[in-house]
Amino acid sequence: MGLFLQHKTVDMQWAVWKMEESLDTLFSLLPDARRVSCEQEMQRFTSDRRKLEWLSVRVLLYSMLQEDKEIGYSSEGKPHLTDNSSFISISHTKGYVAVLLGEPKKEVGIDIEYYSGRVRKVAHKFMRADEQESLFRGTETWSLLLHWSAKETMFKCMNAFDVDFREHLHVMPFIIDEQGVFSAAEYRTAEKRNFQIHYYLFPDFVLTLSL
Repeated sequence: MGLFLQHKTVDMQWAVWKMEESLDTLFSLLPDARRVSCEQEMQRFTSDRRKLEWLSVRVLLYSMLQEDKEIGYSSEGKPHLTDNSSFISISHTKGYVAVLLGEPKKEVGIDIEYYSGRVRKVAHKFMRADEQESLFRGTETWSLLLHWSAKETMFKCMNAFDVDFREHLHVMPFIIDEQGVFSAAEYRTAEKRNFQIHYYLFPDFVLTLSL
């Protein structure tokens, strides 16, 4: 399947890749100069699933830019382009990877979560008493997934440790639709930033972005 979704504006772009290719096929989609280094770096992964996720992100990035870019990681594990040409955020879930690129000094965040009712079992760990679950398509699962995904997206935009998703991150009440925007806030840093979270619902997953 490869490129599943792509959206681009003047100052940012995001895309989702559906992972259906083999490792060999993914390698064939990269420029020759990148294949050798990728093969070497992938040796540290023992799981085939992790290899597919890691390589799919590189293929998606190349597909988005049509340029060979290298992804580095900070000591905290946050990704960055080594040439600092764009701010990058990465997410993956069952069968999909997502990449968001923003302006070099503008922090952006993206998160993708596969649809599963299991989120109900851990909702008490991230849902606040003043947050509002709501029904959509006859279930609260979509609402819970959006709250979780939005908080993952916010966290990726923050330079903070020990972030408690229930105590420090707050999603304001909103009415769910197929796509939209809702407000959120973080109480962990001195800035106490506000966020506008863009979201999309698909049959298999939810996607949230902070632009």
